Amino acid sequence: MKPLDVITIGRSSVDLYGAQVGGRLEDMASFNKYIGGSPTNIAAGAARLGLKSALITRVGDEHMGRFIREELEREGVDVRGVKTDPERLTALVLLGIRDQEQFPLIFYRENCADMALDEDDIDAAFIAEAGCVCATGTHLSHPRTEAAVLKALELARESGARTALDIDYRPNLWGLAGHGAGESRFIESERVTAKLQKTLPLFDLIVGTEEEFHIAGGSTDTIEALRAVRGLTDAVLVCKRGPMGASAFAGDIPDTLDEGEAGEGFPIEVFNVLGAGDGFMAGLLKGWLTGEDWSTTLKIANACGAFAVSRHGCTPAYPSWEELQYFFRTGIKDRALRKDADLEQVHWSTNRKGDWQDMRVFAFDHRMQLEEMADSAGAPHERIGAFKVLCLEAARQVSGGKHGYGILCDGRHGREALYRAAGSGLWIGRPVEWPGSRPLRLEPEIGLDFGGVVEWPLEHVVKVLCFYHPDDGAEVKARQEDVVKRLFAASRRNGLEMLLEVIPSKVRPVDDETAAAVIGRFYEIGVYPDWWKLEPMTSGKAWKNACGAITRNDPYTRGIVVLGLDAPAAELEESFAVAAGFDLVKGFAVGRTIFADAARQWLAGEIGDREAVATMTEKYRALCAVWDRARAKHGRAA
Repeated sequence: MKPLDVITIGRSSVDLYGAQVGGRLEDMASFNKYIGGSPTNIAAGAARLGLKSALITRVGDEHMGRFIREELEREGVDVRGVKTDPERLTALVLLGIRDQEQFPLIFYRENCADMALDEDDIDAAFIAEAGCVCATGTHLSHPRTEAAVLKALELARESGARTALDIDYRPNLWGLAGHGAGESRFIESERVTAKLQKTLPLFDLIVGTEEEFHIAGGSTDTIEALRAVRGLTDAVLVCKRGPMGASAFAGDIPDTLDEGEAGEGFPIEVFNVLGAGDGFMAGLLKGWLTGEDWSTTLKIANACGAFAVSRHGCTPAYPSWEELQYFFRTGIKDRALRKDADLEQVHWSTNRKGDWQDMRVFAFDHRMQLEEMADSAGAPHERIGAFKVLCLEAARQVSGGKHGYGILCDGRHGREALYRAAGSGLWIGRPVEWPGSRPLRLEPEIGLDFGGVVEWPLEHVVKVLCFYHPDDGAEVKARQEDVVKRLFAASRRNGLEMLLEVIPSKVRPVDDETAAAVIGRFYEIGVYPDWWKLEPMTSGKAWKNACGAITRNDPYTRGIVVLGLDAPAAELEESFAVAAGFDLVKGFAVGRTIFADAARQWLAGEIGDREAVATMTEKYRALCAVWDRARAKHGRAA
């Protein structure tokens, strides 16, 4: 077994996908940003399927280059082979969905970073770690990048690795068409055919559409082209046939494509063909490299391609391995896969980024309480924002840059703290509810259409507190449920995780069944929070019921954090001792227990910044220690 299953090599870009569907690229008003480029997509898609993948490419020394590197790391792709070019910019691609047949795109690749890849970027020891090296056709179009690819292939063969080629023919990237012809997939060229044919003997697997085999084989007759390729290589040839699936040929080429080996196909609605081939290739590599037969391998590849054509974007559309198994069990419920709510829930929750098994969250998102403290101290509300910056500093000091720490901070008083927290590695939750509202209403910044969250960074988690009780009247329930459902939809549409906080004890008496009943009701109406925030219960049965209600409905949930309710540290310790025994409880999100004393004194001018930070740091660190001890008692040490 080698450390890596596959290394891909070649293009890497930022895809700017038009958010509007059904119009010209000229009319697109906004764009979604994804990683792109065939080898980059394949590496990410393979990682989602459980392969240990890596990428060799170049990116610019700027924001887009860092985005690609960070996004690949989040996808689980090894980025040791991603070199930073100090002189060139990262490639960009603008793409759109015009209709079911037209998908306009423009490549911004003039002297871009990945086309500066050269032989010096290919490390023999790194290549030796891989069970397979996968190249794509574009990087054979220039002598410098071709030399890098050929070196990687030669080293791979020397180390006993397999080699694969995705022909990935883009005529305008070979200089055969203008900038506006990015959508073009085939132009005959003896030069390109000769260049490809020179390298075909280096591969064990060659994959392409019929048009791509036409350019590789030098004929527009598919069977004739495949036979020409077969005359140059013993590689397995896989010909992609769009909605008809694909055919694999391990030996002689028969008279028809139908005589090749095939796998189960999936007749779904075509929404977006861009990136479908890369998804297919990722699935093909998964089956091929794990020893599956060709029927199973092509079934996996066809399904991955089906997911890709049914969703927006390239890499974001690709399935996780768990999602794929779910799809194989349940089958096609809606030919427009993106409209299958159950499938989309699995897709979302099994492809979320980041691992938050430990959650020690300093919650200073309080607005009403801090306003009351400021009023009592005779301080203007404007001072609250400066205090929240001090809270952030305390959080940073306690976290020390380690994983497993976070903050809850609002946008009304805490905007500056949120700005400073960006990119810090802290988990960041941000409240949307109007404090104390019942029925639930939201902060004005969220807007009547809930569109305000479109301005939020993707690392922010939408947090909403709902004072909800199973015994509420029908009208109050309906109004609160409507707000939460719409907020959940807005969060998902904008790629934001959501934390739902419920405190039924503030409404009516509770028992061991109350929290579980509330949780069950929200799942019943189609709300699947990424996180739950529950009050500090001291009954093991209450926690068991609550956790059971969540796992029955959502086995992929992030988990639960325990809130504080301004409880004394001793009471929180009692609650933590019980809650920490449940795997679903990941930590706490506590505020006033940590900041209340410091806030009153600082707002009254009795202590300065340094003393306030020191006080909060001490209390926050002590609470983290209480939680860690509680976990350790249950054999769940961080």
